Amino acid sequence: MTTIEIDPDLAKRTQRGDIFEVPADMAAEIEADIAKFEKMLALHLAGEIEDDTFRVFRLNNGIYGQRQGGTNQMVRVKAPYGKLNAQQLDLFARVADEYSRGWGHITTRQNFQFNWPELKVVPEILAELAGVEMHAIQTSGACIRNITSDPFAGVAGDEYIDPRPWCEVLRQWSTFHPEFAFLPRKFKIAVNGAEQDRAVIQCHDIGLELKRDAAGEIGFRVLVGGGMGRTPIIGTEINDFVPWQHIITYCEAILRVYNRYGRRDNLYKARIKILVKALGIAEFKRQVEEEWAFGKNGPSTLTEAEVARVATHFTTPAYASLPA
Repeated sequence: MTTIEIDPDLAKRTQRGDIFEVPADMAAEIEADIAKFEKMLALHLAGEIEDDTFRVFRLNNGIYGQRQGGTNQMVRVKAPYGKLNAQQLDLFARVADEYSRGWGHITTRQNFQFNWPELKVVPEILAELAGVEMHAIQTSGACIRNITSDPFAGVAGDEYIDPRPWCEVLRQWSTFHPEFAFLPRKFKIAVNGAEQDRAVIQCHDIGLELKRDAAGEIGFRVLVGGGMGRTPIIGTEINDFVPWQHIITYCEAILRVYNRYGRRDNLYKARIKILVKALGIAEFKRQVEEEWAFGKNGPSTLTEAEVARVATHFTTPAYASLPA
């Protein structure tokens, strides 16, 4: 069994609030997931699990087969909303040197990809990632992918609301979410809180733009149905202001409509952008609002205490005041 150890220096920095720590229950789930991967891999290598069955399992854990790589894999690791510390970057360098060919890729959606690790050593890589509070779960598969944001979040001069706490709330909600683990297709969410949209929320399945109403209360303008690929579509506004307390319940309503009616018979027409275009935004919104009416004040409703708990883990740099 692969051993997972959290580096003590990392734990000290976590206590100081330099990074956001993985909650205890989520850390236990990640450890259990790695153990399950190791067990499934052993059965696969022994010929007891067929390639197609194991393929679905490894993809849900962010492990891609390489068409020209034999047993070599591509491991995709999340960097939620682009936030990393020096120790995590050090580990990335070591993974690249020891398990790959000395390099990796940084993707447009704030993931790190390492090509060429052999399949048999993947559990070791996953355990080392867990040691610095990182994982590859939900970087592939028909699920909610990495929550992304402005690469300059927290330090951008044109930022009017820090998106990082909201990204973290969404990350914790979406990780291991059982209802949305097998969607019709992959699902991507991005959050912006600056005048310039460097998160490109219009090109996401759900795009969230932080804003304030006339009373100064925080909420979200919600876009839906954006995407790139073979059918590029700009997302359409579905709601001009969702109060912050209900942003998760509103996203759940969107996902439930998509999960129910998204095309599962055609891989190329399975994204939510195709469903929104087919129904029209008015009908799609009607169905979302109808679904939202059932869960608007449900368990996923956010509280001030929960948002404050998350926000305390993010610091604001002590910038000097300079002439304009």
